[in-house]
Amino acid sequence: MKKHALLTIDPQNSFCNPGDTAGNGIGSLYVPGADADMKRLADWIIAEKSNLDYIGITLDSHQPNDIAHPSFWQDKDGNFAPPFTVITSNDVETGKWAARFDPQRCLKYLKDLEAQGEYPHLIWPPHCLIGSEGAAVYQPLMDAIQEWTVKGKFYQTVAKGTYPFSEHFGAFMAQIPDAQRPETQLNQALIKTLSTYQNVYLSGEARSHCVANSLKQVMNEATELAEKFIILEDTMSNVPGFETLADPIYTQAKQTGVQFATTKTVKLD
Repeated sequence: MKKHALLTIDPQNSFCNPGDTAGNGIGSLYVPGADADMKRLADWIIAEKSNLDYIGITLDSHQPNDIAHPSFWQDKDGNFAPPFTVITSNDVETGKWAARFDPQRCLKYLKDLEAQGEYPHLIWPPHCLIGSEGAAVYQPLMDAIQEWTVKGKFYQTVAKGTYPFSEHFGAFMAQIPDAQRPETQLNQALIKTLSTYQNVYLSGEARSHCVANSLKQVMNEATELAEKFIILEDTMSNVPGFETLADPIYTQAKQTGVQFATTKTVKLD
């Protein structure tokens, strides 16, 4: 069995590049600390490039009109929903907010999401727009990955979030999978690929959302793979204001034997 795989979640400019937080592209949803996280991860990849067998990169990939973007929703005066607004099914039923596209499908989505009882439906600044600079891998990390490929290795990218009617935090499936849309359903191919390795190191952004949901999904849907996971804690940061949101997921992971480490403590052989 091959030994060491790295899965890095959404290491993209929208989350990791602090250079421009004003626009809708690069840095629009910057996670404080993400740039330093990616520098540590890049240094680790270079240090361990001879022993690291696989790198998988998930890429958050959205249309401007996404269910979690402002332009998808409007109030009675036609104003778009401001970033970081929470929208509930009750808000829709009472007329506070209306979906501009397929409103009945969106109402059902909100109710299904609320039934999960974990992550509220939150409006984010437009981010990781398909084809934009914000969707690109943060360059310091990309440089390290390119150096890793020199001896004939190939990284894998996995797009997520392309279906505009569901959040898609986790690497393996959308928050609410759609039976008619394969891209929202459990990514069996990625699970199969990762399962061929002895250890799977998990990193990326943000700890509170996409990393946590990736971990939760694999614990729920692929328990044998979850046993291989090692969380690189110094390569992820929380969205401000959500520092404790995912704590139950990480607590469950520790209780079930998932390992936690840092780039300073993990040496590959």
